[in-house]
Amino acid sequence: MKLTEKWHDELWARDMWWSGKTTRRKFLGLSAAAAGAVGATMLVPAPWREAFGQAKPYKVGVLQPLTGAAAAGGKTALVGTQLATNRINKAGGINGRPIELVVADYESKPDVGRRKAEKLVVEDKVDVGEGGYLSNVCLACMPVFEEHKTVYMIGVCLDTTITTSKCNRYTFRPFDYAPSQAMAISPYLVKNLGKKWHIVFLDYAWGQSTRDAYIEQIKKNGGEIQGTTGIPLGTADMTAFISKITGSFDGLFAIMFGANAVTFTNQAYDLGLFKKAKYAGDGAVAESTHLAALGNKIEGFVGVNRYIPVLTKPLDTPYHKKFFDESKVLLKQMDPAGPDPDRYVQSNFEAMNFLKLGIQKSGFRGREDSMKLIEALEGMEVKESDDFPQGDKLLRREDHQAFLRQFIFDIKNVRHRLLDVVSRDKVVVPPACSFPKA
Repeated sequence: MKLTEKWHDELWARDMWWSGKTTRRKFLGLSAAAAGAVGATMLVPAPWREAFGQAKPYKVGVLQPLTGAAAAGGKTALVGTQLATNRINKAGGINGRPIELVVADYESKPDVGRRKAEKLVVEDKVDVGEGGYLSNVCLACMPVFEEHKTVYMIGVCLDTTITTSKCNRYTFRPFDYAPSQAMAISPYLVKNLGKKWHIVFLDYAWGQSTRDAYIEQIKKNGGEIQGTTGIPLGTADMTAFISKITGSFDGLFAIMFGANAVTFTNQAYDLGLFKKAKYAGDGAVAESTHLAALGNKIEGFVGVNRYIPVLTKPLDTPYHKKFFDESKVLLKQMDPAGPDPDRYVQSNFEAMNFLKLGIQKSGFRGREDSMKLIEALEGMEVKESDDFPQGDKLLRREDHQAFLRQFIFDIKNVRHRLLDVVSRDKVVVPPACSFPKA
């Protein structure tokens, strides 16, 4: 029996409904002989056994970066999956069967992600896949799930090609993507902040496709692109790149997330870049989970996001308040600072609930029924509710891309402030996917 992954021993993981759970306390209490007999760890019965008896669980293979460069975001994303699973199992499961999470840490590396995806479908024999986070990892894993005829419900990855040129029938994205976000905020950027823009982006799959979407929409709305700057993912010192951002422009638009966004914002602020231009960008630049690390250097930033943690209209619903409060409890287990939920919590929470509805509707029993589950999910429309606190959304049949309302916000006193809501019908992009005939 092999050693557990590092994240298993972290406090926030203790109460998760994942399989293969171990307890170091029990292991340390064993004699040397007994320890040698059972190996490095001792398994604890799956947490659903007591509640569901011998009912066969639905095994959901969850891929997230729980170590490495994207670990902070991966853990946040996993909170959303955990929260939805807790609710589903406490309500009696799906069709009388519990959900059991089989969680794999892909260490923020595409090659590891592909190997972990293969293990989930071949060795662990999961019924469906969920998660993602880094787009280059999602793109590496999609062919694995397709080959093994396993539905893959992506929880974070935003690269445009996932539901366009590289789409497949087994992959779903139940939230927005860059073309929709760019349609939502570009009119605001050009009208309210300035016509001339420089785009700085993380130079990998997501950053590149998102850059292209914003170039198109800013130009469509009468703006100009004065230049673009790509920065490699995980660059610790970005000053060499930032110092080359010169010329005349009204606004700087950043396509960054997590630690990369913190690094860029801090270093660009210190180099005086925000004195020369307005600062705007993808909402991932200013997620609630790293506002504390950004401090006053993010003040005045304008962004677009599918989810922001504010309880003003139209987000003052009982559905959102319930999601917000329950997320805070789990987030505090992960981070003692107790950050507000972010879009990674929200989208993974809703991804699991899409799977729940699809399984219920299709009578899905396991992977032999994958096509039934796909047909149930295609064209699924959901309303704002406990399961979907962000609002109404449609999971389009043609490309498995969801469309939903968008929020334009700024940061005031290191908090999100809602500036405008862009309705779902204004951010629909024509499908650009051709599924091979089954």
